[in-house]
Amino acid sequence: MARILIVDDSPSQLLGIKRIVEKLGHETVTAEDGAAGVEAAKREMPDLILMDVVMPNLNGFQATRTISKDPSTAHIPIILVTTKDQETDKVWGMRQGAKAYVTKPIKEDELVATLKTLLPA
Repeated sequence: MARILIVDDSPSQLLGIKRIVEKLGHETVTAEDGAAGVEAAKREMPDLILMDVVMPNLNGFQATRTISKDPSTAHIPIILVTTKDQETDKVWGMRQGAKAYVTKPIKEDELVATLKTLLPA
């Protein structure tokens, strides 16, 4: 199964996403803000990253851009998971290097379907 990095500053959101991912049989690694997420991506080399946007220090857009521009981590697909539901937010997120965009509150079936499209079978 895949190793998935979950980056979110909300402990309850982190736990909720972690439960969904682990129920699918994947291994999870977590980080509590964008800066920690960038470090964890470099250290852990996950198969996929689930990234919140609204976080202290480095927001999810900045962290996504940093990870997708770094040659050592550019291959890792990033799914932005956020309350920011405007079309402009989605467009901006995709421009930063995200491969998909899921809005909160998370619909489990939507997250599962998105994971399946981005993870190798």
